[in-house]
Amino acid sequence: MKSRSESLIRLKKFQVDEKRRQVAQIEMMVNDFVRMAGELDQQIEIEQTKTGISDVAHFAYSTFAKAALARRDNLIASANDMREKLETAQDALAEAIEDLKKVELLDQREHQREAVEQLKVEQAEYDEIGRLRFRNQ
Repeated sequence: MKSRSESLIRLKKFQVDEKRRQVAQIEMMVNDFVRMAGELDQQIEIEQTKTGISDVAHFAYSTFAKAALARRDNLIASANDMREKLETAQDALAEAIEDLKKVELLDQREHQREAVEQLKVEQAEYDEIGRLRFRNQ
């Protein structure tokens, strides 16, 4: 019984670790997207300052700035999509942690039951020894 519960605990711990890794990876991706979008904002601002044209609809607006704006918008959209995935991954992590806690609690209860049973067996043996000694006196 112990090997089965220990295997289940190991499996649940592995699942929790995997979910934590996924959450960390998604958080890192969101942060990277936000950072890259910020860098593009700076590049767009520099380009607009350099050309003196900040109106995107202007016929002479920088093609580099237009491309950077599109890229920045894509990065922001990707970051928002990843935030939704992050929320889902965090929910899955919380569920995996809850499952692990349940399995550990059940294992702990089983160990307590085994300890109580062992104490009962030992006490019965001591009682028998006591009865035998009392009879022999």
